[in-house]
Amino acid sequence: MEDTVTLTFRKAAIGGFALLGAAVLLAGCASAPEEGPAASGGEVDVVEGFKPCLISDAGGWNDKSFNQSAKEGMDAALDQLGVEGLELESTSENDYAPNMETAVSEGCTMIVSVGFNLAAATAESALANPDVNYAIIDDYADTDFDGETDAPNIKPLVFNTAEAAYLGGYAAAAWSAESGVNKVGTFGGMQIPSVAVFMDGYQLGVEKYNEDKGASVEVFGWDTTAQKGSFTGGFDANDTAKQTAQGVLDQGVDVLLPVGGPIYQSAAAAITDSGNDVVMLGVDSDLAVADDSVADLTLVSIMKAIDVAVTDAVVSAASGDFDVTPYVGTLENEGVKLSSFHDFESQLPDGLLDELTALQEQIISGDITVESPNSPASN
Repeated sequence: MEDTVTLTFRKAAIGGFALLGAAVLLAGCASAPEEGPAASGGEVDVVEGFKPCLISDAGGWNDKSFNQSAKEGMDAALDQLGVEGLELESTSENDYAPNMETAVSEGCTMIVSVGFNLAAATAESALANPDVNYAIIDDYADTDFDGETDAPNIKPLVFNTAEAAYLGGYAAAAWSAESGVNKVGTFGGMQIPSVAVFMDGYQLGVEKYNEDKGASVEVFGWDTTAQKGSFTGGFDANDTAKQTAQGVLDQGVDVLLPVGGPIYQSAAAAITDSGNDVVMLGVDSDLAVADDSVADLTLVSIMKAIDVAVTDAVVSAASGDFDVTPYVGTLENEGVKLSSFHDFESQLPDGLLDELTALQEQIISGDITVESPNSPASN
């Protein structure tokens, strides 16, 4: 029987806010990267004058998250293609439009922008430069929310992160139930779809655990029904982020999911200062690997294959095969997935890895549908 987990909100309403071990990998991209040079790392017949460029969000290249992953994907493409590119780091929202203008003036023939916050600048530049190819991560560049990308030369690179976050939420609930605390929490940077989608999936996974186990694990910091929760208002690791994390920790949680690049640093600081036995989940990249200073706190990470999506899009464009069809990362095509539990694997509740594998298979088969108002359309 199909188990459908559904939220029925209209996406437009929120648009303005916008394992594993033992040879088991919980994985999950919309159609998978095509076979051929882009996927294999083989030689590519690069079109004359091809120059790919990348523009970061305000988190910068060393955010251990989506900006860094995008840069790794671009670097891999540049290495494979043997061409020079341009990587422009934004330090604030005031840099988006100027960086876009610089990319165009420097002769970039493909421009990849990192994140929802660059949607307006990307759309404006794409409309003004129809001969330049664009791609945007985590957004459709649909600034008027009419269901269509604002310019015909923009390729969205988006991820149905709710699927992987569902597994992460289930694991978090199992961990907290095993400890007897029965409370997990989350908080985000900005309330935008690419952040809230993690929180939706997380809560839905906790609810699935409660349903399956007859448990009563509570979620603090986010309410999927009301689409309201705890946010810092940005992606900086600062006092505001630490205070926001502390506010969730004060509810007595022993698992915390910070969603928003560098804010994990503030979460880790709050956890350390609390002196309590609390673990956290990483997002976008495998945080325990990306930043070993927090490996001892990171239970597992909810990952997006941003690097692979960027490499594939750039290499395809380099060969003259640029296609604006949206790329949607899923568990099925391995665009989203859970990381390994690393050193925590030996401490997991008995049977959890098998349960997560079974849940993943049910999501891929369609027996479980994880739906969030913040999920990208499955084009």
